Amino acid sequence: MNLPLRPPVAPMLAKAVKSLPPQDGAMLYEPKWDGYRCIVFRDGDEVYLGSRNERPFTRYFPELVEAVRAELPERVVVDGEIVIRSGQTLDFEALQQRIHPAASRVKLLAEETPASFIAFDLLALGDESLVEAPFAERRARLESIFGNAGRSVRLTPVTTSQERAAEWFETFEGAGLDGIVAKPGGLPYQPDKRVMFKVRHERTADAVIAGYREHKSGPVVGSLLLGLYDAEGALKHVGVAASFPMKRRAELVDELAPYVSQDGHPWSAESLPGAISKWSATKDLSFVPLRPELVIEVAYDHMEGTRFRHTAHFRRWRPDRTPESCTFEQLEQPVSYDLDDILAR
Repeated sequence: MNLPLRPPVAPMLAKAVKSLPPQDGAMLYEPKWDGYRCIVFRDGDEVYLGSRNERPFTRYFPELVEAVRAELPERVVVDGEIVIRSGQTLDFEALQQRIHPAASRVKLLAEETPASFIAFDLLALGDESLVEAPFAERRARLESIFGNAGRSVRLTPVTTSQERAAEWFETFEGAGLDGIVAKPGGLPYQPDKRVMFKVRHERTADAVIAGYREHKSGPVVGSLLLGLYDAEGALKHVGVAASFPMKRRAELVDELAPYVSQDGHPWSAESLPGAISKWSATKDLSFVPLRPELVIEVAYDHMEGTRFRHTAHFRRWRPDRTPESCTFEQLEQPVSYDLDDILAR
């Protein structure tokens, strides 16, 4: 590719904060999209879709390759997010299914669940690199290339109003978005640096511990497997809790030993969502089954279907709660919101 920037390029990142950074006269706020981060490189007919870990997405999203050729300038580098929509909401579970080794499956899914690209930064245009330009200038240049809005390549909305961003934070979740990203207007593009800010929703739930996976460093607890009971009384795997100090991981092995289940466990490794890693088919995702008798309170941001979208965080033990009381009914449901209304802003 004959571009000012050539792949792979690591995307600029955001660090988590508890509240929206105040407006200092130059801050810009955007919705935080829930998809796969992607930097798009186009040089004529040649298109490269780069992932956050700098591996190519190109073969998995052939419909986006065609959309980039049809809807973006001839020579351009754009940062954004790959998403899949289901009706008026985002569908991350459908997006996960798109990373598949079989070409025939990739082709079928491209037709059945086509992806879109949400653009939010411009890194190069023509022969000009924009990485040293302030973000406010890059955003203005990005808007200039969206004169004729495409169907599959869309521009994220932005606001300078902290009050409007706070409103977006509350309302846009109903369309599947997971927070707000705040970007200093004078910020140059800094690959792989956490120089932006992100605010996510945080809620708590009481969940049953039904097993654990060992840490990659050895026979200590890596993550706790969490379950909630559905309306039929079945215990469903909803995600994991992690982020324990190493000393605490070792202590948990002894504390959980009396609850190790030898038979009759409701789950098997093959039945758990995520049992097959699409990026690393050789990754060991086996687990130590536990009798579902212990309850903990965890913090989470939001649900994706029947699972926590991201790793939950341990808050405290709940010896006062029975496992059977840990049901999906306790979870807060965001008010629905129209995805087209967001993209029209």
